[in-house]
Parts: sequence; structure tokens; C-alpha cells
Amino acid sequence: MTERLLSEAQRIVVKIGSTLLVNQETGEINMSWLSSLAEDINKIRLSGTEVIIVTSGAIAAGRRFLCLDQSKLKLEESQAAAACGQIKLAHAYQSALQLHGITVAQILLTIGDMDNRRRYLNARNTISELLKLDALPVINENDTVATAEIRFGDNDRLAAGVATMMAADSLVLLSSDIDGLYTADPAIDSSAKWVPKIEKITTEIEKMAGVARSDDSSGGMVTKIIAAQAAMASGCSVAIANGKVSNPLARLLDNGRASWFVARSSPGNARKHWIMSVLQPRGKLIIDKGASEALISGKSLLPAGVLQVEGKFERGDAVSIIDDSGIDIGCGLVAYSAEDAAQIIGSKTAKIEKLLGYSGRDEMIHRDDLVLREEAL
Repeated sequence: MTERLLSEAQRIVVKIGSTLLVNQETGEINMSWLSSLAEDINKIRLSGTEVIIVTSGAIAAGRRFLCLDQSKLKLEESQAAAACGQIKLAHAYQSALQLHGITVAQILLTIGDMDNRRRYLNARNTISELLKLDALPVINENDTVATAEIRFGDNDRLAAGVATMMAADSLVLLSSDIDGLYTADPAIDSSAKWVPKIEKITTEIEKMAGVARSDDSSGGMVTKIIAAQAAMASGCSVAIANGKVSNPLARLLDNGRASWFVARSSPGNARKHWIMSVLQPRGKLIIDKGASEALISGKSLLPAGVLQVEGKFERGDAVSIIDDSGIDIGCGLVAYSAEDAAQIIGSKTAKIEKLLGYSGRDEMIHRDDLVLREEAL
């Protein structure tokens, strides 16, 4: 059953649209609906699953308070509305979730944070740390500084980017007007049929989404299909479900109606394929026998086990891992630049801060960012 894709997930991302959260006439937050969602999130977290929220609604929540009532806002007006609305949204999430003892943390991202490797890693590390500390990350596009050229354009795609970055098992796109993918737009074609399960996004599936609502393909089913395709490639399954009902996640867990886009691989396998097959190594780390044995047993690569650094690379770049006999045994994303790595090789973790002047990561390459070749295992 497809609902197991959610119930058995270790980490999920839930995307919430502005029309679910915000009354489009008054700009007020729909607190009764948000409270029911908070109940769902609490139950899911208590079951051991990590939850990340990607939310829209900042502009919709802020524009009425700045008397920006026209239907089409200029870019600077949207940014001003977002600045006002983001405070309202953060307060609403905090109010709803603190009743369940859940700490909320706000994170604002732009597409530049996904494209820039260092900022990408910083964002991922921050979200990972929040999850370790049992806080709930609530993420929105940073509409206050984003321009038309750098915007995600729709938070469906932002949610897919977050799901990929955080290796989520499932992404739930809560819709305000539809409960999944149909063979045609059901608002126009009464013969349209609901599609419960999609294992591959074909040209036929893309045609079912219809046309985009704007020139940049943002909005509606089109961006949901784009988001699903990106998430599936990273091993994350995607549900498009009706969010207008109370307790929408509980309903989905109870075999509620939704279209599931089922990923063929797990997030871990997809990430390993990306590191090993897609990324081009920028340098090499020569490691000793003890480090080789530690990596084979599933541990991270520590500075103490590195003998030599070769090449020019920055933090977050891919590097090859070479054992002391000269054999390439794997590849990983390094936590230090070549210059900094060269200063700490052979050193214990406790000495990193003294050597570099700042407190870096304990690992040179974390095991989650490491892939060993089969012949090395």
C-alpha cells in the first residue's frame, strides 16, 4: 500500500501552500487548520519520524497589513509584504506547535543557496543539527531578497530541493484544490480519471499536468510534476494530496486519497550514485591502513588517518580517497578546503580548532558523504 511510503519513512518533508494557511481576503492565518496539522506532526514525530516543513504564505500574510490590495504586486512590493508576513507565519507556527512541546526554527532559502556548494552545505548542516536537537525546521523561500531571476518560482520546487538536500524518504505536497494527478484537469474535463500511483514520469504523465499558469512554469500541477521528478531522482517518493481537510497528514496515513510518485531507489543509494558517478573529483586524500579499515567498517574519515593532500579543492567538493598502496578505494565530499585539510592531516580531532583558528567538523569526510568502490569492500 502506498501509504506505507509515509508511515515507514524516517524523514519526511511537507510542503504547505499559501491558500491553505492564509485567508486570501483578510490575510489572517487559518489557525484552526494549522492546529490540526500540528497534531499530525506531533504524532508523526512521536513515532520516530523526522519532519521538515516547507511553507508558503509570507506574501499573502503580509500584503493586507501593508494595504497592498491589488492583485499583481511589483517585485519590491512582494518583498516588503514577505518581510511583514514572515514574522506572522513564524509566530503562527510557533503558537500551534508549542502546544505539543515542539521547538520551531525558521530558515529562509533562495535558489542561490542550492547552487552554491558552500551555502548548500551550510544549509544542510544547519537543518541536520536542528533535527538532532529535536527542533522542527520551517523553511520558506527568502522572498524579501529573492528577485525574479533567482527565485524558485514555486515552493513545490523548493520543497523538492530540500527533500533532495536532506535525503528525505517522502515528500508530501499538500494541495488546496486537488487530491492528486488526473488524466486531465477535472475542473474542465468531467471524464478525467484520478491516477493513484506513478512509477515513472513519462511524456504522457507530463501532458496530464496541462499547461503552466505563467511563463516561468510556476504554479499548479506543472510544478508539482517537476518537483516530483527531481525528488524521485534522489530516491524520495512524492505524494500529492488534498490539504484542505483537517488533519491532512493523519488522513493520508489512513490510506487517504493521493497520487504517489514512487521512487525506484532509496535516498541513500541515489546519493551514493550522485557522489560516485556524477561529481568530478577535485583532488585526492591519501590515507593510512588504519583509516582504510575504519572506512570499510562503516566509519567516517578523520584527519588523523590522512597522510597527504593533493589537488586544489574547496569545502564540499568531491575528492578521491587513495589507500597507502596507491589504490583508489572511493570518493567523498570533503569538509575542508585543500589548504585547511593540509594543516590538520595526522592530527587528533581535539587539535583542529588550535591548528585552524576555528572549530571545524570532526570528520574530514563524514560517512554519509562517502562512497567506497565495491572492490574495496
